[in-house]
Amino acid sequence: MGTQQLLLIAVGVVLIGIMVAIGIFMFKDQSAATNRDQISNDLVNLAARAQKYYRSPASLGGGASSFGGLTLPKLTSKPVNANGEYTLTPDPAPGGTVAIIIIGEGTEIGNDGENPVKVTMTVTGGDSILQVANN
Repeated sequence: MGTQQLLLIAVGVVLIGIMVAIGIFMFKDQSAATNRDQISNDLVNLAARAQKYYRSPASLGGGASSFGGLTLPKLTSKPVNANGEYTLTPDPAPGGTVAIIIIGEGTEIGNDGENPVKVTMTVTGGDSILQVANN
């Protein structure tokens, strides 16, 4: 083989290696973003259940305009699913609590390359605020 052919093969191998590395990086980034979206959807569902508890009278098993007595098992029977693990703060909520925080920790590694994806939702009686951590 001539030197030109060897040079073309070497350049081709380097270019293919770079393309594969970029593809792997893009896949990991998309995987984390998808996991973040799935956790957000689960948190919206859990927040709706928490607000239902808040608005329901005590005679129907609700909090009567309070999150007092709310625990994670009252929101879901599966605090761990394929998307991640969910926790409630405070758990159980003391009487008179007017806001709770639901935290979702994902199964994919986040933007920092070390910690899993994490999404937090603050739920009050009137609304919910979704906070996506910078991960």
